[in-house]
Amino acid sequence: MTAAEPPRLRLRPGVAVTPLRNGLHLRGRDGSVTLEGSKALPALWKLLSEQFGRGPEDLLGEEEYVDPESGGLRLDPADPRVVAALTALTAQLQAHDLLAEYPPGAAEPAAWLGACAPRPARAAAALAATRPVVAAADPDGPLATALISALHRAGSPPQVYRDTGLPADRVVAVAGTPAVAVAVTRTSDGGFVTAPAEPERVRTDAESIAVRLGADTGSAPADAAAATPAALTALTALLAGAAAQRLLCAAAGLPDPAGREKDLQLLPDRPAVLVAVARPPHASYRPWVSGPADPASPSPAPVGSLAEALRRVGALGDPYLGVLDAPRPGGLPQLPAALAACTSVAGPLVAGAPRTDLARLSAACRAAELHLDEVMPGPVTVGAGPGHALGRALRRAALAAAGPPDLALREEEWREQPQARHWWTVLTRHLGLAMQMTVHQFSVGGAYLAVVRNLAARGGTAGVAARAVEATPADAAALAALGAVTRAMAAEHGPAGAVHTAFTGAEAPLAVAGVEPAAWTDDGWTDRWLAGIAHREPELCAALARLTGLTGLRPDPWQPGEADLADLADLADLADPAAGGPAGSAGPVLAALRACGFTVLAEWGGAR
Repeated sequence: MTAAEPPRLRLRPGVAVTPLRNGLHLRGRDGSVTLEGSKALPALWKLLSEQFGRGPEDLLGEEEYVDPESGGLRLDPADPRVVAALTALTAQLQAHDLLAEYPPGAAEPAAWLGACAPRPARAAAALAATRPVVAAADPDGPLATALISALHRAGSPPQVYRDTGLPADRVVAVAGTPAVAVAVTRTSDGGFVTAPAEPERVRTDAESIAVRLGADTGSAPADAAAATPAALTALTALLAGAAAQRLLCAAAGLPDPAGREKDLQLLPDRPAVLVAVARPPHASYRPWVSGPADPASPSPAPVGSLAEALRRVGALGDPYLGVLDAPRPGGLPQLPAALAACTSVAGPLVAGAPRTDLARLSAACRAAELHLDEVMPGPVTVGAGPGHALGRALRRAALAAAGPPDLALREEEWREQPQARHWWTVLTRHLGLAMQMTVHQFSVGGAYLAVVRNLAARGGTAGVAARAVEATPADAAALAALGAVTRAMAAEHGPAGAVHTAFTGAEAPLAVAGVEPAAWTDDGWTDRWLAGIAHREPELCAALARLTGLTGLRPDPWQPGEADLADLADLADLADPAAGGPAGSAGPVLAALRACGFTVLAEWGGAR
């Protein structure tokens, strides 16, 4: 019996090699490696490249190959030391994904498969077993023609048929078993390519994306000159090539070119849409989170860190496909506290916090709540996960249930805590505001209410500058004082009539997740203080549940049911992404929040 012939190793197409004084630098599509330490490396490379079926002159150039200082070194391929060196060099190339394996005796597949497929021969076989189908209202139109040509060049000639149900500027291509599809649209100012999905879902996504982007994909000013014929030809080629690549990669089981795992603007578990703009020429993959809600599709796991929460906030506020305006610090001051602003259905919104990242999270959650308050019954609370949403909702319920205040605690019980002292000093001395702080204990143990009143204002609620509910008198006082500081900063530096939202301790667990404060820090350091609030959060939530009568209940996050899907579709049709969106945009906002793993609690909590 003859042993099976081992697979052939070949350099991936596109790999380039640069000689160094004592080594080589090799780089490919997704990896590179630098090998240094011996003048014999070019000679080793000559032997190895011949084994790979490529002459060294194809990579290095004939004149570059021989190092003058090496004296034209020649190696004996039978020398055991040379064999060991070649084996080590091959292992390095494989570790950096610069080599591909091919079955013995088989023809090498198309170069693009050799460049990107982990197993090019297997991917080529998968593509050979399927024939793409291209549907367009006008198969002879420029976009359809470009897509058909791109598939031909990739070695997958398609079947073509006329689909009068498609818009004139859209083409849908299907391939593979089970069937996978992409839709591509080109308008006068841009276009897009959907993520590969089931054919029906792709058509639905394309309609939703077209609505989200508007009649024209680009963001050019109304008086901008029209794109030139050359620019439109380039845009058509780009979109058609991207659609062909995404379709064939999906049919062959290859990674999607969007590279969601590497691009921090995208979400690893959500689709990405290629959005192209003609003026100025630009194309990038954008997160797509506001597609139709599917009750069979599980919501992503709740976020585990502040960085992940902000990544999802970025998807919700994507400038092309997002459903909310992205909170940004812009020109707002970041000292003594941090501010972030965005637009909302209630007008400009400004959030304040100890840090800018926390202000962005608070602003995003409040903006989403304002959208949903317009159409959902009862108060709505939005959080980056169940725990975050529950903490925000219980604090609001406690504020709504707070009766006449009990006897105020003595100032000494909160004033000496570093954060409470700091923010109270900032408020009354640095900002020079005449304020009064009172701290009360709720009837249940383990929960305190701090209220900051403006002594220059009239009595009643109009004079309340900030309130906070926390687990200790000092925490409540510190956050109430911080809230009054950021309110004053927003009034002076923010947009006129802006809605203000304050930071609460509910954000603390996310702020410190995966972060260990330095051992030498105390509560005067924000990280250490937030870690303490996060540690006390479970006991505080239990106390607030007893206070509000919600003991033993678990909040049910919003999930789309069959009846909700039709409502969401109707709301999506009414959505207008301009200027923050109207009440009708609650449907896309709900779907997007669920897609990003955020929690929406309806009829929980009270006054903000």
